[in-house]
Amino acid sequence: YGFVLIGFLFALAALGLDLTKVTIIGGALGVGIGFGLQQVVTNFVCGIILLFERPISVGDYIELDGQWAEIKKIGLRATIVQNFDRADLVIPNSNLITNQVINWTRSDRLARIKLPVGVAYGSDVPLVMKILQDCAAGNKSVAKSPEPRVIFMGFGDSSLDFELRAHLLDIDNWFVTRTELVLEIERKFRESGVQIPFPQRDLH
Repeated sequence: YGFVLIGFLFALAALGLDLTKVTIIGGALGVGIGFGLQQVVTNFVCGIILLFERPISVGDYIELDGQWAEIKKIGLRATIVQNFDRADLVIPNSNLITNQVINWTRSDRLARIKLPVGVAYGSDVPLVMKILQDCAAGNKSVAKSPEPRVIFMGFGDSSLDFELRAHLLDIDNWFVTRTELVLEIERKFRESGVQIPFPQRDLH
């Protein structure tokens, strides 16, 4: 844009026009355009900030307003992202600068998955924790370091509540790995006789 503007001014000078008058007219137009295009100018400045500071890059997974998306293109006015429904969203750059944006892959592709699990009262707690630990350790997409953890969260209304926390080697495998873990946990619970409860209510 800068080169085009300078070239345009040189072209006017070569045609013999007085650049002083052009400057005055340009200043007046600049004030009017500035008031009319405040959002455009704001997005333009924010686009320059994004390109120089690089808080996000092409290929990053971000979470904006509770929605996950992948950065496809960063422009001077807007950024194009693609959500998991394969829909392209055009987001003004000012939204990415002024609002809170979670960048899941800025440093690396490692991401943590948290899987809540409830078992029936009377279950063997050490056995349950061992099954959950083994399921995570046996999955090829789960990182060995940091190692998976099983947390006993407490006593729920109808269940003993646990949470399996594990780090994935690549965030691209988030949903596939979550499904694999759920299937493996259900299979081992069934084989070990551990019951997954359902809400129970006594009506009088």
